[in-house]
Amino acid sequence: MEGWLTLSLIALATLLALWFFKLSGGKKQRLPPGPWRLPIIGSLHHVVSVLPHRTMTELCRRHGPMMYLQLGEIPTVVVSSAEAVGQMMKASDLLFANRRTTVMQDIVGYGGMGISFAPYGDHWRRMRKVCATELLSSKQVRRMESVRSEEMGSLLRSMAASPGATVNVSQKVAALSNDVVARAVFGGKFSQQQDYIHASHRVMNLLGGFSLVDLFPSSRLVRWLSSEECRIKSSLDLMQRIITDILVERKAVRAAGNGDEGLLDVLLTCQEEDSLESPLTTEMITTVLFDIFGGATDTTSTTFEWAMSELVNHPVAMAKAQLEARKVLGPDRAIIVSSDLAELHYMRMVIKETLRLHTPVPLLNRKNGEDCKIMGHDMLKGITFASSVLEMALANFLYHFDWMLPDGVISESLDMSEKFGLIVRRSSDLHLRVIPHLCSKAMEI
Repeated sequence: MEGWLTLSLIALATLLALWFFKLSGGKKQRLPPGPWRLPIIGSLHHVVSVLPHRTMTELCRRHGPMMYLQLGEIPTVVVSSAEAVGQMMKASDLLFANRRTTVMQDIVGYGGMGISFAPYGDHWRRMRKVCATELLSSKQVRRMESVRSEEMGSLLRSMAASPGATVNVSQKVAALSNDVVARAVFGGKFSQQQDYIHASHRVMNLLGGFSLVDLFPSSRLVRWLSSEECRIKSSLDLMQRIITDILVERKAVRAAGNGDEGLLDVLLTCQEEDSLESPLTTEMITTVLFDIFGGATDTTSTTFEWAMSELVNHPVAMAKAQLEARKVLGPDRAIIVSSDLAELHYMRMVIKETLRLHTPVPLLNRKNGEDCKIMGHDMLKGITFASSVLEMALANFLYHFDWMLPDGVISESLDMSEKFGLIVRRSSDLHLRVIPHLCSKAMEI
């Protein structure tokens, strides 16, 4: 973790101020229990690890379903029970409607201009409505069914052409997800797609860790010494340049009356017609596209590779899922589409169990707007609390192919370790041998 040297440099300058602040804190609040804390860093020494979400799980087993942590300057309550979450998100949903945005998230979200990091309010509702209306309209549902089928057919043909070969499942599914979402959002694939994806991944990686800038937001010294802000701004500048180029291309396509209409075209129409209550800037469009593109691609591909990892590790479950798909759908099927998925009950249970074991986003933060009590504990104002493409892809993989581990790899030795970040991925790509099933018509698609 960057910056333990920074911590030592700011310690002498801030320890005395924090000590006097603690002495003058006034009425003692009944906060949830938690591990012991150190000056300056608070509880950081307990949670800074390779997998902080797993460390927090172990700490919650010791300290209870509501646990208080002091992460640098940020007071945090970790809520890990269904009862406490129910009180927060149902009984007190408006109090906890907002997320606490960090310094880094505020940079990425251009001060709350997008959706993911925008405060709950009129702007968030307007942007969410525009995106939901466009992506879920009957016209778009029909168009996206065709897009998914085309991209899935291309993937199935490429794998069926090399029977017995070892394929990088992680890369294959990530490419599928990226291409489908690119066509939905941008109206088609674009020349700088890989550059945009790499830049967005760098941003996601920087957002996912424990950043000193986020843990000590009031310290000018930390911000001056840290390189994280410069790195994230560099990636954002590249993404902004790519989006600017895409905007020029899409405006030319729109003027010629060619091409499919994606979410970007809807946003451009709103910008040109000034149809929203507040002006829609290019920065807002960039932020919304990042939210949609990143959220839809990373969670889908990550959940898929974890599902396939668990299935190859549990051959009985794999056989049962494949038998269901081939029995329910019948022989000699080509591409499995969304309308075919309703009766694949066991496959859906596999996905649910995968999400339980490997939640893509294990830490969801919320910020309460007012002081309140949850399960008898004081929650102070400002405290932080810590899929159609997926189903369609998994059904086609199970129906058309048999899957084996590469030569020399047994299920007990398959790497199932995690890599922590905003999205918790496998620490290494999943490689499997692909064997077309006898009933598969993948080569004829």
